[in-house]
Amino acid sequence: MRTIRSCLYQDDHSCSFISSVPDKSACVSENLTDSVIDMRLGELATRNNKPVKSEEEEEFLDISLVFSDFSACSSDISGELWRLATLPSPENVSSGVSNDVEPVLEPCMGFLQRENFSTEIIESISPEDLQPTVKICVDGLKSPSVAVKRSAAAKLRLLAKNRSDNRALIGESGAVPALIPLLRCSDPWTQEHAVTALLNLSLLEENKKLITDAGAVKSLVYVLKTGTETSKQNAACALLSLALVEENKSSIGVCGAIPPLVSLLLNGSSRGKKDALTTLYKLCSIKPNKERAVTAGAVKPLVGLAAEQGTGMSEKAMVVLSSLAAIEEGREAIVEEGGIPVFVEAIEDGSVKGKEFAVLTLLQLCADSVRNRGLLVREGGIPPLVALSQNGSVKAKHKAETLLGYLREPRQERCSSSL
Repeated sequence: MRTIRSCLYQDDHSCSFISSVPDKSACVSENLTDSVIDMRLGELATRNNKPVKSEEEEEFLDISLVFSDFSACSSDISGELWRLATLPSPENVSSGVSNDVEPVLEPCMGFLQRENFSTEIIESISPEDLQPTVKICVDGLKSPSVAVKRSAAAKLRLLAKNRSDNRALIGESGAVPALIPLLRCSDPWTQEHAVTALLNLSLLEENKKLITDAGAVKSLVYVLKTGTETSKQNAACALLSLALVEENKSSIGVCGAIPPLVSLLLNGSSRGKKDALTTLYKLCSIKPNKERAVTAGAVKPLVGLAAEQGTGMSEKAMVVLSSLAAIEEGREAIVEEGGIPVFVEAIEDGSVKGKEFAVLTLLQLCADSVRNRGLLVREGGIPPLVALSQNGSVKAKHKAETLLGYLREPRQERCSSSL
């Protein structure tokens, strides 16, 4: 999971409880939870040291195959989801929250602060033996103490990090409906733990229905609008994971996910923009979401990103633009925002994949529009298209030849009319 950009894991000095009004009951509850969990995990680890074989490779292969037609877009999210679920989290990394907001730190050294030790234990314990620990965490999600809720969500986030059998256990234990209210928590760290826990849980196919049936989509959209940078990124990834189920694409669009994804595309970090691009690509495979994306102003930032050669996002932006070019409103917006010269430049200087995506989108723009063909000619599109038809990949050659045929049609019509 994406804990590498969070402030979950602090140095030893972070274990003191900082609050303007000490809450003894919360501190007692938190200490009790941590001590019970650590004691239970320690006992189980001594009983069972046989690691459970992971099924992650098969799951992430499935995710990668969903995007196999557009490898430039697929490699990013499949690789990122793999990294989210497998890499350990270094200490002292910023969550992207303003430095003038201080979190209320956990009251004691416990499960989270001993992350390396706990991960090793988790890998050696069967889900059946972890069940009491999961129950303690799920009960903690319902505590009146924000500190206990935050700690419980963070622990479930860690438990769901690597193993699909743990995700199944947590899903069956009633964690999902208890996590969803925390997505609207005013404490940003609690919100971040909750959204990342749901992201990790959503990687198991059976949990996707649990999450959507519990009404999580609207709250994930709320995180997209209000969360920290990391929370927004993980909310986008969670929506992407849910959108792998075809019927969820429509409901995600209806719940208003497209505008905040466009906002993340405009204002997010490099990682956030990539997550927004990939999620938009998946959602925009259906016409209503294409229309929503165009209405939300997605085309302008997409054209801007397509023009940024060498950033790793140009090809991804062109994939989404190609999807939007399937509807008339999308084609009009792409031309209006200056897409044609950007695609011509990509054919001249872009990567192999970039050239393929650029000529594909130009073909969509020009197939039924003599006006757009004229704009392409005026932008100097013929020489690079001729070069592509001779030296490009097999796909690019075919599309370039087809497009050149369209560009010759107006000339042939004019010649015929003059005879």
